[in-house]
Amino acid sequence: MDESEQGAAHKYLTVRDHLATLVAQELRVGDAIPSERHLSQQFGLSRMTVRQAVDTLVTDGVLVREQGRGTFVAPQRIDFEMRLTTFGEEMRRRGMEPATTVLTAQVVAATPDVATALEIEPRQKVHFLYRVRSADGTPICIEQVWVPVALAPTLFDDGPPASMYEALRELGLAPEWGEDTLSADEATDTEASLLGLGDARAVLRAERRTYSVDSATMFSRACYRADRYSVWVPLRAPRPALVPRRRLPGADSVVPDDTEATAGGRR
Repeated sequence: MDESEQGAAHKYLTVRDHLATLVAQELRVGDAIPSERHLSQQFGLSRMTVRQAVDTLVTDGVLVREQGRGTFVAPQRIDFEMRLTTFGEEMRRRGMEPATTVLTAQVVAATPDVATALEIEPRQKVHFLYRVRSADGTPICIEQVWVPVALAPTLFDDGPPASMYEALRELGLAPEWGEDTLSADEATDTEASLLGLGDARAVLRAERRTYSVDSATMFSRACYRADRYSVWVPLRAPRPALVPRRRLPGADSVVPDDTEATAGGRR
């Protein structure tokens, strides 16, 4: 990179850092940032360089563009950590007040895909809960939840529970592990209306199977606002693989599987 390129990169970063500081120290959610023309004049840069700095912050979810209106400070994104916790627990952990609007709570016949996920026969009865979850008054996600009636016949006796996980714990079906499948998608008209989405209709979809011991106890589908959620997955260095050991026919000793014994020892 020559000196002119280094200078351009430095100026671009200067604008980006200036805007990030404004967002952190002066502006509030929904406030407009200075116009590209103003920033161009302030820093003596081209509109293209300023736009590049703004684009970076839009991509990072710090700013949001609204067609025909301008660029504004975006609401804080919530990191969607891959943990077996409830929506309410996650929101309270972040200092936000959760709320739920129940749209449907009834017993229905399991469709083939739901039955496969719950490892039951199609048409078996399942509790079905359809609801919108909010945080600090803002709709965040739409959830559909299914639980086999045979496992928890009294689940809806007192109305839909505020926490499905807590209700399962009380019935002796404490969630112990689960598996998620995530995908990016565009919201349907109904989902966009329920979530209060505008032109930006990107959503994060999550399917989860929850298990108690060896039995699938709950299956859920959730649709999250992509402008308010990001996925956070903790990683760790791989551990040495555990190699099963097999016993040699007619011998008391065992050797590791996929390993040959040689006169000089193992290799």
